[in-house]
Amino acid sequence: MASPPQHVRSYDPRLVRAAMAMNANVLHEAEPLLRALLKENPFDVRAIRLFAELAGRIGRYQDAENLLRRAIELAPEFTPARANLALVLYRTERVTEALEELAQVTNEDPDNLGNANLQAAAYGRIGEFDEALALYARVLADAPNQPKVWMSYGHLLKTVGRLDEGVAAYRRALQIQPGLGEVWWSLANLKTVRFSDEDIAMMRSALADERIGPEDRWHLDFALGKAHEDRREPEAAFAHYAAGNLLRKKRMPYKAADTTAAVDAAIAVATPELFARFEGAGCPAPDPIFVLGMPRAGSTLVEQILSSHSQVEGTSELPDIGILARTITEYPQGLATIDPAMLHDLGAQYLERTRVQRHTVRPLFIDKLPNNWLHAAFIRLILPNAKIIDARRHPLSCCFSNFKQHFARGQGFSYSLEDMGAYYRDYVRLMAHLDRVMPGAVHRVIYERMVDDTEAEVRALLDACGLPFEPACLAFYETERAVRTPSSEQVRRPIFREGTEAWKPYEPFLDPLKSALGAVLDAYPAAPQGW
Repeated sequence: MASPPQHVRSYDPRLVRAAMAMNANVLHEAEPLLRALLKENPFDVRAIRLFAELAGRIGRYQDAENLLRRAIELAPEFTPARANLALVLYRTERVTEALEELAQVTNEDPDNLGNANLQAAAYGRIGEFDEALALYARVLADAPNQPKVWMSYGHLLKTVGRLDEGVAAYRRALQIQPGLGEVWWSLANLKTVRFSDEDIAMMRSALADERIGPEDRWHLDFALGKAHEDRREPEAAFAHYAAGNLLRKKRMPYKAADTTAAVDAAIAVATPELFARFEGAGCPAPDPIFVLGMPRAGSTLVEQILSSHSQVEGTSELPDIGILARTITEYPQGLATIDPAMLHDLGAQYLERTRVQRHTVRPLFIDKLPNNWLHAAFIRLILPNAKIIDARRHPLSCCFSNFKQHFARGQGFSYSLEDMGAYYRDYVRLMAHLDRVMPGAVHRVIYERMVDDTEAEVRALLDACGLPFEPACLAFYETERAVRTPSSEQVRRPIFREGTEAWKPYEPFLDPLKSALGAVLDAYPAAPQGW
């Protein structure tokens, strides 16, 4: 490992105390120590690096990046700071830049397995799966007793369809650390694994251990919920799902009123006059197909059908629309007064940002981030020729499926039945408004209709995307491609009806959800009258 310059080799006792406070996650003790150090010596790159880590932990990634770039400017050979910068870039979805930094880090510190693990994760994020798999294999050959690396390796093997190897990697992780809750949930999340009596006993034993942290605990609850659901024990399953959701909600505060306010603001700005004023202003490229709506509503199925077409490439759930929307002052109200030239520029930026996700010469590609429903008007303005597909599923079926799903990156609304119903209601309310103000811009796929008459719905979907029918779209489950969502194994099988019925044994527990949904439940699949 490269040595830091002479002036940073000695440790100030305050730096040691700050590092210990950071290690204990007592950030309020670390911050004043670091501020005092940097006030006395603004060139102390170790203190700068630690302060950057503190900023990153509280989500101030721009501050963290600025600090790390300052440290590297002062000490270009200070490899740990560059490694931290790569992590910040990765977490802010600038994966290509992260890989550029990691290339230099790896050259300077080739034996650091943590950096190799991050590099593998970054390759996986942009769909360079062969490189990612090779890196994971190298890391595990050198350090085979790393349960979380085995877990990450299992995630990637599952993504590329090597299911048996993925399960074996997960099981290897559990041999090393039996109480690692995320691995148990990862097995449950395959949807195809059935837990044995021994598995359930191991999970219960881990859950009973008072030493385990909240993250392991909620993952174990979600996994045990799935185990009992598979055994047709709805009361026990719901109890574990409810316990996992309650614990997760405490760690991820969510206010349904904030989503309602965001929808109110989107409806207020998205008027017929707005779209008439900016007609033709956006980037005219037809490349993207946006598949949006509620999570667990069939968006991965729609993506798999479309990506079975010779002209369409499936990518992943891309964060770029939300990132670009946040560059607009007072979004979404700021759309009303935006410079028309900026709309074209934002559309072009989106295409450039997502280019790294495209690995074929197919002219069209899919962005299937469900939460983009809140930005559908923005999409229409910056990419007027893009296709927008709204994947919709029965509210009780969809919302209960969300309730029993632990999302790796978090979906704050999904940890409470009341919040879930309010979120679904707001989603339907906004999409109903957009149907009125930009008629024909959104094609809706109703999951139950897709199950009942698959060919007719597939033909209608292709027609909405301006694509000729291809038989491969009906045999979508035979298409070999990486799938990076919880439905990865389900879409590798023909459409099955049981997905529409799974909520029914749990109906006695769903009254809070029904109350929150209100008129949306009775009106499905249409929106309530007057919306």
